[in-house]
Amino acid sequence: MNDFRADLHTHSLCSDGSLNPTEVLQLAKQVGLKGISITDHDTLEAYDSNLLEEAKRLDILLLPGAELSSQLGNVNLHILAYGRGLLNDSFKSFLKEIQHQRIERNQMILEKLNQNGIEISEKELKEFAQKELPHKSKIIGRPHIALLMLKKGYVTTIQEAFNKYIKDDAPCYAKGAKFNPETIIDHVHKSKGVAIIAHPHFYKSRSFIDKLLNLPFDGIECYYSKIDPFYEKKWVDIATKKRWIITGGSDFHGEIKPHIPLGCSWVNYDTFQSLYNL
Repeated sequence: MNDFRADLHTHSLCSDGSLNPTEVLQLAKQVGLKGISITDHDTLEAYDSNLLEEAKRLDILLLPGAELSSQLGNVNLHILAYGRGLLNDSFKSFLKEIQHQRIERNQMILEKLNQNGIEISEKELKEFAQKELPHKSKIIGRPHIALLMLKKGYVTTIQEAFNKYIKDDAPCYAKGAKFNPETIIDHVHKSKGVAIIAHPHFYKSRSFIDKLLNLPFDGIECYYSKIDPFYEKKWVDIATKKRWIITGGSDFHGEIKPHIPLGCSWVNYDTFQSLYNL
């Protein structure tokens, strides 16, 4: 299985990707992937019967997964969860609670935008995301707000919307309430899944990293997107020392992040099978 590659961090139209779930699978086949996990933000919406049938038709192994939003201190922390047990009703009910927090956060961002002369209503945003965008997004977040700002002429690029208004610490940014990581990890474990630290390379504070590594995670996403191998090695060493799972993925979003191709980061057969057999 030396030619086996699996991308464990991808997004579809069910959150903030530009391809529908079956299109993500079809692209995976084109680029030579043998396994994949669609890890949409705070949802498992992609995992319906159509997706399972398409994976079987394309002979691609499909690992259920999601990227979950939490907060540790004042820092946003994303957690990758994997496992078949995540598809149970109990975990899906918990996801609805996380999604409600995301809706409240969007409302706070829109209020700040309106105070800064950018008039976008919650109803307008929802209709835009669900009807006008070709991918009919179901989980609405900052990328969709940026796209609507662009459409209405408030900015000339999506990047301008983020840099000037809604990126972390920008004038219209809002944290919103989020679950602490321990709560999310506990729900993942109760569903017989594993909880992985997503893209740890973004965290620079030594004290924050120490707190992070003392939490009951199961692994670290050491191989990520186009990160230089020099920065990957640090996290591989940490995961190895802690005997944690070492995962990897591209963080593919399609046209939302065109500079990140599907499959640019991946795991081998042994790592994938250890998660697939949970």
